[in-house]
Amino acid sequence: MTRVKRGNVARKRRKKILKLAKGFRGSHSTLFRTANQQVMKALRSSYRDRKKRKRDFRRLWITRINAAVRQQGMSYSQFIGNLKKANILLNRKMLAQMAVLDPTGFAKVAELASQAKS
Repeated sequence: MTRVKRGNVARKRRKKILKLAKGFRGSHSTLFRTANQQVMKALRSSYRDRKKRKRDFRRLWITRINAAVRQQGMSYSQFIGNLKKANILLNRKMLAQMAVLDPTGFAKVAELASQAKS
């Protein structure tokens, strides 16, 4: 049986992994075996955290809206319920942006929501 030399294929494979490991600390970016382990772990984490980022931002927006609404004398759940009754279709991201950047506009939205509760 003829001998198979894997020079090209193996080098390309290793270079691909080491390129992904660029910027890792110490031998994690230079030695193939440790770099391979760290790249696999990093890819798992990045996949998981792409899903987690969406949850984290939603939590942040809810916290910001809650803080702004409490200054208007309402709780977050009351505010969201009243927005639904008033048929105001603003998502949490936009409400949080308004709460931070445009407090007067947010106060008007909160006032409209409080009027809709009855």
